[in-house]
Amino acid sequence: MTDSATPDQYHNFIDQTQSEIRSAELQTVPLVIGIVAGEVSGDSLGADFMQQMNNLRGDIVWVGVGGTKMQAQGLQSIFPLERLAVMGLVEVMAQLPDLLKARRELLSAFKAADIDWFIGIDAPDFNLRVAKKLKPQGVFCVQYVSPSIWAWRESRIHNIKAATDLVLCLFPFELSVYERHNHPAICVGHPLLRTIDQTLLETPINQRRSELVWHNDGLQQFFIERFDDVSQLICVMPGSRRGEITAILPLMLDGIQKLILLDPKLCFIIPTVDQNHQYIVQDVIDQRSEQLRAAIVVVYDVSQPAFSQQAMAASDIVMLASGTATLEAMLLERPMVVVYQLNKLTYQIAKRLVKVPYVALPNILANTAIVPELIQEQASGDNICRTVMRLLQPRAYAEQLKDLVATKYLLQQQSNHDPANSVIEQWFIQEKHRI
Repeated sequence: MTDSATPDQYHNFIDQTQSEIRSAELQTVPLVIGIVAGEVSGDSLGADFMQQMNNLRGDIVWVGVGGTKMQAQGLQSIFPLERLAVMGLVEVMAQLPDLLKARRELLSAFKAADIDWFIGIDAPDFNLRVAKKLKPQGVFCVQYVSPSIWAWRESRIHNIKAATDLVLCLFPFELSVYERHNHPAICVGHPLLRTIDQTLLETPINQRRSELVWHNDGLQQFFIERFDDVSQLICVMPGSRRGEITAILPLMLDGIQKLILLDPKLCFIIPTVDQNHQYIVQDVIDQRSEQLRAAIVVVYDVSQPAFSQQAMAASDIVMLASGTATLEAMLLERPMVVVYQLNKLTYQIAKRLVKVPYVALPNILANTAIVPELIQEQASGDNICRTVMRLLQPRAYAEQLKDLVATKYLLQQQSNHDPANSVIEQWFIQEKHRI
């Protein structure tokens, strides 16, 4: 470093040197990491974290549960993650015996592997119970994705503190509760902020649509049969879990049936996460009218990992269940309508406990209703039809798009920490305190 170096160059040099030291220290001993994702969105988060860690060193042993993306990064999943993907309080109770058995199997596998870290990806009801067993044994425990204590039951912070050494938050509004209770937490931002395909935003929508169709035989056949007889393309995403699909897709189909009566040239694309989900979705659609079936194409493309993002980017609007997909749509700058329905008992319990007025991430981030939410009884065919038709009007479309872009920019500004380095830094801090 020369005497003429600028302050920025000096700080960059120090940061780089510290990073190299941390990387060298980390590689002095083998590292065995237990990691568990409980659903498809968690599989993406886990894979992103694993890739970052694998870039730091090439000999990490990964033990736990994950899907195809995590397995591609080196995880041999003890059992399928679908075993943990249970939706709703009532549904969890029905599956409780198997969930308890799964936890015992995991703890046994972690003990045999002698893990150093445990990374729980989302699924806090399951992962925090696992972590609470491991932390007293000296395992460094991280919960990646904060439980929604900012929304309900803040008292859960005491269990989180007992089970974890660090919480990685996806959104900046989650940090305040951890600050109040003096527990380590870092906003690392959602991986989608880093991994979303920016070329999709830079490419005109007609070109996005052409490229999407060109690379998929199912879409080619669908649009060849319709020729140019298309007014608007709507992406429909009823969720990734069977429970969501069977509960929410029929409501969406009720709305679609009414929409195509008003505009027969509307087309709908449903991208699915895998072939099994494609079969589940198609089975629900096959029970409907011929007119409705002709307006919808259900597509899965194993050759394109980000196929659902491409489908959203190529569509005029997105009709979707609440969840990570709403964040994807916002980052892709696609106006949307959120449709969601829970088991009635689950909803009544949640309604009494939850203290935030929104379910869609864009609304929570903006702290105002920029995206229409049709929840429970509001999620009727008539309401879905009216809301979609209203959003397709140029003024409403432009207004929501403007709000989505502003919210996206604010989120990008507030999410600037790297997950892997954040975990490593906190681990070193803890290790120094033990010495």
